[in-house]
Amino acid sequence: MFRPETGKPLYELAQVLLRRESTLSEAERELIAAYVSKRNDTMFCMMSHAAASRALFGDEKQIVDDVLKDMNKANITDKMKALLNIAGKVQVLGNEVKPEDVDMARKHGATDKEIHDAVLIAAAFSMFNRYVDGLASFTPTDEKEYEVMGKRMAEKGYVPPVNKEK
Repeated sequence: MFRPETGKPLYELAQVLLRRESTLSEAERELIAAYVSKRNDTMFCMMSHAAASRALFGDEKQIVDDVLKDMNKANITDKMKALLNIAGKVQVLGNEVKPEDVDMARKHGATDKEIHDAVLIAAAFSMFNRYVDGLASFTPTDEKEYEVMGKRMAEKGYVPPVNKEK
């Protein structure tokens, strides 16, 4: 809301990455965002996107906490583990992703578009994380606030908040 000319395209990018049509579910894409945000130690983004992912996973919401605790031990598909592995490497540095990482994802059924989207979500959220942290943004500490936020994000997607001061 402070800079609508930059905020609007950022919301639009999040909407495209996390809500537009994809063979990866919205819950899985939110999970990638939460995973990268956790690795970047950005509490606000990790908590809000984890909450959105939980809301979207519904009865299987424990998957989110399991992935955030230890992705390799989580009850997710090998394809999702391979995509999270790639996302984790992008979070460190893009050229950490090696051909064998991409080959492993393909071996487990990931399409080139899914690999592309996992990379772009990881790169975008690394930027979003740095933006949020760089502004020393307010970070709620009450988990209930994130639950409400996650439900709103799951239901409405990424639309800029309405500035009530106008």
